[in-house]
Amino acid sequence: MEFPFAGSRMLQGLLVQEGFKVGRLRVATLIKRTGIEALYRKPNISKPAPGNTIYPYLLRNLPVTRPNQVRAMDIT
Repeated sequence: MEFPFAGSRMLQGLLVQEGFKVGRLRVATLIKRTGIEALYRKPNISKPAPGNTIYPYLLRNLPVTRPNQVRAMDIT
């Protein structure tokens, strides 16, 4: 509880300092089983930039009934 930001590597190091022989993968497994999660700032990538234009999806209610009726392109 002293290090809420500690992941499996740091916890493994702390346990070794206290005299426990444990590997990092074992610590990671125990963290997953108990549901412990390190507290740290997550990347904020889901918010759009201010002033960004949101274009409507024009094919939302269009029934596609034949081949080659619609075409799509992705330029990323």
